[in-house]
Amino acid sequence: MELDPFWKDALTEFGNIGAAHAATSLSQMLMSPVEMTVPEVLAIDIADLHKYISNEISAMVVFQIQGEIADGGYIVVSMPRETIIQLTNQMLGMTDTDREINDMDQSAAIEIGNIMISAFLDATAELLGVVMLPSPPALAIDMAHAAFESIVAQVATDVNDVLIFNTELTSEAPPVYGSIYMLPNVELAGQLFRMLERLMEPLS
Repeated sequence: MELDPFWKDALTEFGNIGAAHAATSLSQMLMSPVEMTVPEVLAIDIADLHKYISNEISAMVVFQIQGEIADGGYIVVSMPRETIIQLTNQMLGMTDTDREINDMDQSAAIEIGNIMISAFLDATAELLGVVMLPSPPALAIDMAHAAFESIVAQVATDVNDVLIFNTELTSEAPPVYGSIYMLPNVELAGQLFRMLERLMEPLS
């Protein structure tokens, strides 16, 4: 799915509003200033998703999108090992970075993912005037490519397009990176694009 400049601007605005609210929530949790930006937004066919996912070990927090449209698809936060370990260290005042993802990191990933996605969906839903709520989270620690294969297998018949919001999160520590993958079903995708088009009309 090739984005023209209008839709690229619309989705970037959509992503940055969600990211700003997520950053505010994370700042409160980490008790230090956090900024989150979305330097890149992609809209791709679900059949091409594998081209945009690495094979590195990542923590992926998966939510089903609920609300006005039942079973509206999925939204996933994917954080590479280095990112989740750094964020865990900030939360707990630790400094050890040379470790594999452990139980503490997994608990932190769920909490961080829950806060990020709740704030992201709340802000973007308010912007568009549509109710989108996250289900309780599920966590996968695996090579990102392998984890997404199981997600795609569940939604392939209902989801055509995937929105990827590549994020950069900066605080007192070095920047960390992750991605938010939104896999709306056909009905929710149509509603989102109609609402975005209406929202952006005064600017076009």
